[in-house]
Amino acid sequence: MSAKFVLTGTAEELTSYRALKVLAAATYTSTLLDRKVLPSAADVSAATTPLAKAMALTLPDGTTHVGGSSNSMARAVSSHSPGCKLGAGTGSTDSALVDSWTQFGWTDIEVPVSALKRAKAAGVEAGTEQVKSDLAKALGVLDAQLKASTYLVGQGITLADIGLCAALTEAAEAGLWDPTYEDGKSEGELLNVRRWFDSITNQALFKAAKATLSSASSGVGNAVAAPEVAADAVAFHGLAPPVVPRKFRRNRTRINEVLANAGSAYVGKTVTVAGWTRTNRNADKGRLLFIELNDGSTGTNLQCVLENGITEGFDECKASGGTGASFQITGEVVESPASGQDVELKASTAKCLGAVYGGNAQGTEVGGKLYPLSKKGQTLEHMRANAHLRPRTRIHAAAMRIRHSMAYATHKFFHDHGFLYIHTPIVTCADCEGAGEQFGVTTLLGADHHKPGVTLPIHEPPPPEEKAADGEGGEKKMSKSEMKRLKKQQEKAAKKKAAAAAAGGPPSHEENKVIGAIDYSKDFFARRANLTVSGQLNVETHACALSDVYTFGPTFRAENSHTYRHLAEFWMIEPEIAFADLSQDIDLAEDYLTYCAKYALECCKEDLEFFENNPHGEKGLTDRLKNVIAKPFKRMTYTEAIVLLQKAVKEDGVEFETEPVWGIDLPSEHERYICEKVYKQPVVLTDYPKDIKAFYMKLNDDEKTVAAADILVPKIGEIIGGSQREHRTDVLVRRCEEMGLDPRSVWWYVDLRKYGTVPHAGFGLGFERLLMFVTGLDNIRDVIPFPRWPGNADF
Repeated sequence: MSAKFVLTGTAEELTSYRALKVLAAATYTSTLLDRKVLPSAADVSAATTPLAKAMALTLPDGTTHVGGSSNSMARAVSSHSPGCKLGAGTGSTDSALVDSWTQFGWTDIEVPVSALKRAKAAGVEAGTEQVKSDLAKALGVLDAQLKASTYLVGQGITLADIGLCAALTEAAEAGLWDPTYEDGKSEGELLNVRRWFDSITNQALFKAAKATLSSASSGVGNAVAAPEVAADAVAFHGLAPPVVPRKFRRNRTRINEVLANAGSAYVGKTVTVAGWTRTNRNADKGRLLFIELNDGSTGTNLQCVLENGITEGFDECKASGGTGASFQITGEVVESPASGQDVELKASTAKCLGAVYGGNAQGTEVGGKLYPLSKKGQTLEHMRANAHLRPRTRIHAAAMRIRHSMAYATHKFFHDHGFLYIHTPIVTCADCEGAGEQFGVTTLLGADHHKPGVTLPIHEPPPPEEKAADGEGGEKKMSKSEMKRLKKQQEKAAKKKAAAAAAGGPPSHEENKVIGAIDYSKDFFARRANLTVSGQLNVETHACALSDVYTFGPTFRAENSHTYRHLAEFWMIEPEIAFADLSQDIDLAEDYLTYCAKYALECCKEDLEFFENNPHGEKGLTDRLKNVIAKPFKRMTYTEAIVLLQKAVKEDGVEFETEPVWGIDLPSEHERYICEKVYKQPVVLTDYPKDIKAFYMKLNDDEKTVAAADILVPKIGEIIGGSQREHRTDVLVRRCEEMGLDPRSVWWYVDLRKYGTVPHAGFGLGFERLLMFVTGLDNIRDVIPFPRWPGNADF
């Protein structure tokens, strides 16, 4: 069960408009909230919260409390679901406006209504006319604001709408104003306020909050499950529905859930777990069997204690073959007497789901002798050679959990910033980088790769010229009818080409025919096709219509490299932002990298601690990640970096394998020296020489450099490369030609500059390099499930 907020107060307080605010905020954000009713006002002082003199909100951690203003409590609830934007609207300006209108509701609506209610209860009329006049003026101000807008701030419901509607609900019940609204009526007093009030309060989830308000019994108050809304109904409130189990339910408890909070939630309870044994051992002359079970949900194992004569299935489990066998075990969670673990499972029933057949080479004998990943330490190279079993090792499992977290963080970051996720093609006929290091895609080899004598179609030389009939070696003249027919064919082809150009259609593909080269016109795509090296060119097409987009997918490069930094198949994250320059692109990249570091520190603590203390990981890993978010990245130009490196060589005696001269593509040793030795933090280099960067990067006014930026981080070097894109047609075509790329091969990319071009920018980040940065692992082959490099494509 998910952790809940708890709203504590007297029955009177928990049925007030103040409680309605908090309940409505919980309802709109699909947040679980319980109410705890104190017997009487006198007993409030005995409440368990420090804020015990009035209604208080306890956060899910059970130790943090919010009291005082009901607006603060509603904001605390909404802050746990920032995607709903109840408190922030669509930006910092909207957030300030929400705060302003919330304060207005308190001072100009809630205070007068409260004063009038007290006066009415006491039978006092003196002075109430002025208060009523102030309330009427406030409603007039509210009416004017709502004349041209549906909501108080932005294009959706915010805390300001919820708070004011809650206060006006109380005012209506006290007879201080009439909220009656007739649909279609175009005139009347406070018409805009009535329309707005009717719209907000008649939404299903606001009605559900009101219905929940009427019942203030202890333990009741899950606003989402209020009787007005069915469990699988669509609420049409613009928020993602909560993920709740309808049919799917595990027939086991995940080990990370059992071990959470030192196992306190499960001690004394009977659970069923399932997983694979990391290690097992016998004790008490074989009477006890200790199985260290892991299901991948956590890096920590759950010790299961099986006892002969008590645990059903003991003999079967004992003969399972040891490390690597799979089990399903049911038993009671008890506090562990052993050091190093808080709880263990006292098994009542155990079943071996899959034994290890490693007793002989044929795989017919149970035993662990030939199991590739026995409990002894394994090298990373040995794990890669057994990639199908590698996920069972703690180091790879931790890397995969962090890989999942970084993928989720990536999608969350861009989604919450309003980006659209675009799926770009894997098969392409364009070369984004112009490097030519691409894997070809062809069907010319046939489906049977064992078929001998496969012949590839090639461009044949033209037929030899026919000799004259008289044998004098002259050319045979064409007849008048043949010449006339040829002329008509040429004129027809020319007209067709001109018509296509006039209509703005794509140019016909004209393959460069080289005698003896493969004729790809006979291939599946009628031309040479490749696996993509980047989705950038494709995603730019959508940025020029949808504004802010990103792609996240596999890319391929046929580079014969065996270094620890390169793969033949890897994943790229490539956002594109329209109406933006290089500075905004750098800001986005810095925010993204900072968010990933924060997310890892917050959500991957256990696995980060494992890597920090593992010999294959990195000492000081968490400190390095914290350094990323500690201060803004250092920014400098490429030229300034070259001067810095040259000074290091000349004055400080630093030795590099590659001499730092202007115009070179900086190697990793230069990049890491700058960010690790000089600045000891991430560094952004800008304005690179045009000759070492891609054709699509915007040419600077000096005609020597481009508006490009690389982000360098300690341990990795370059982790992000980006640029402002060249949006001028003539310059883009010229840059293609300078880089040896035929503009006709990317005609559609050039077309974007002809039809409503805009300044735009983007960057690319190799996902596996991000994972190396976050995990501290040194080899890129250890952060991807199935690495591909030259000579290796197994599994």
